[in-house]
Amino acid sequence: MKVTPHKTELGKGAEKHACEFLQKHGLALLFQNYRCKLGEIDLIMRDQQEVVFVEVRMRNSNEYGDAIDSIDYYKQQKLIKAANFFLLQQRWLDKVNCRFDVIGISYAQTKPNLEWIKDAFSVDTL
Repeated sequence: MKVTPHKTELGKGAEKHACEFLQKHGLALLFQNYRCKLGEIDLIMRDQQEVVFVEVRMRNSNEYGDAIDSIDYYKQQKLIKAANFFLLQQRWLDKVNCRFDVIGISYAQTKPNLEWIKDAFSVDTL
């Protein structure tokens, strides 16, 4: 699937919306759009003493399912590998607790609907 500039802008807007939402809930932004050879993580945040890896998904309609459901086993594996790489780079692997959150944003209605799932999946549950 080719990513058009319009789609890229919508994705960046969704990530910004998610970041602002999480900051209002007390999380602090560490990195945005972290990229490495193993994948990308949309947002890396801190929630007190915990590092939070956040995947943001956006949908303009529910025609192909909701945003949250689009994070399948394969995507979870990619996120876990990228997160491990990040933790190794920072030398935090055995020093911090972490979790994987998911934010789904739907623009199918007149008002955007944001759904936040804390601890959506973990290394242990896969």
